[in-house]
Amino acid sequence: MQNNLFQLRKVIMVILGNAVYAFGVAGFVVPNGLITGGSTGLALFFHYQFNISIGLFVGIFNIIMFVLGAWILGRAFALTTLVSTFCYPIILSLFQQLPFSKGLTNNPILAIIYAGGLIGLGIGIVLREGSSTGGMDIPPLLLNKKFGLSISGMLYLFDSGILLLQMFISTSEQVLYGILVVLIYTMVLDKVLMAGKMQTQVKIVSDKYEQINEMILKTMDRGSTLIKAQTGCLRKDQFMVLTVISNRELPKLNTLIKEIDSNAFMMIDQINEVRGRGFTIEKHHKKEELLR
Repeated sequence: MQNNLFQLRKVIMVILGNAVYAFGVAGFVVPNGLITGGSTGLALFFHYQFNISIGLFVGIFNIIMFVLGAWILGRAFALTTLVSTFCYPIILSLFQQLPFSKGLTNNPILAIIYAGGLIGLGIGIVLREGSSTGGMDIPPLLLNKKFGLSISGMLYLFDSGILLLQMFISTSEQVLYGILVVLIYTMVLDKVLMAGKMQTQVKIVSDKYEQINEMILKTMDRGSTLIKAQTGCLRKDQFMVLTVISNRELPKLNTLIKEIDSNAFMMIDQINEVRGRGFTIEKHHKKEELLR
């Protein structure tokens, strides 16, 4: 039952991500004549050049890529991209029939910002669920499997090629706008993928490491690790305390450490992701040990 609910939630989030992506394209990219990368950028080229429906082109292209991906990359890949392959072109076509598809703004700067933000958010939601948006995501995966080529390098190469292709049907201004859209959605995508995962790692060097360690365990309710260290000048052996906390807990930890040892030496780093108990695994308290 729980697994079924998890799978249902995953499908809903993938559909939501594709809907956000489609809204960005239908509401801001197409009405303002912007260009972008991926299968949407390819569809825009054929739309402006041959008047082929964007939704129809994306749908056919996604199906062809899906079949190739399923054949070469296997069943597991097919299952994770099935929803996006059929969902995105259908939602995009529906959005293009609605009144807002005529354009929510005529300001190109606003259109660029919202298009880039929505596309990055939509793709990010899909990727966070371990799925794929299909389309132009698939050729780099195929080339990586067959020839060992870099996936990210191939993605950038294909996107650049699609932007260059659209130069033949666009003005120099539209090309520059298109580059901005790609840059914005890439930045937003990175932020979405890392949202909620960034944590703060703190290393504390102090003669009062025992008290600081106890404070972290009891007051901060966080785990800690004692690392053997030696001071550089006096060659004094002692322990360094290592802990990982959320960003918002840093001011509190800093205050509590200063109350114990105002001369404590602290090294603070932002880390991209933490896995394990207390973060990705449920935390269990061993009260009898903490009370010793």
